[in-house]
Amino acid sequence: MSRAPNPRLRLRLVIGAARFGPGKADLLEAIRDTGSIAAAGRRLGMSYKRAWSLVEEMNDAWRAPLVACVRGGAQGGGAALTGQGAQVLSLYRRLEHRAALAGADEIAALADLLGDMSDGK
Repeated sequence: MSRAPNPRLRLRLVIGAARFGPGKADLLEAIRDTGSIAAAGRRLGMSYKRAWSLVEEMNDAWRAPLVACVRGGAQGGGAALTGQGAQVLSLYRRLEHRAALAGADEIAALADLLGDMSDGK
């Protein structure tokens, strides 16, 4: 039986009413890399409205905002991670990495138990 290609762990944190997972982490990385919520959304294949909604959700959930925004104007708008945004992203990615390492044997065993996914079933 063939193993599924590239098994991976996707970690979602639920802390009270707050939710943080791979999608929000990817959005923070894209904002960090592009300096723009709109460009980050495009990079991830999501609408500006959805990206902005997630940013607002994250900014409201944490003690301090994770993303700082500058409104458009002559210089154009922009967005950047705050210090806390960078810290949340770093901690989450470290946690993801540690969980994947700790669960590597189980992830491989689960992948081995999958059926052949190439037959379209």
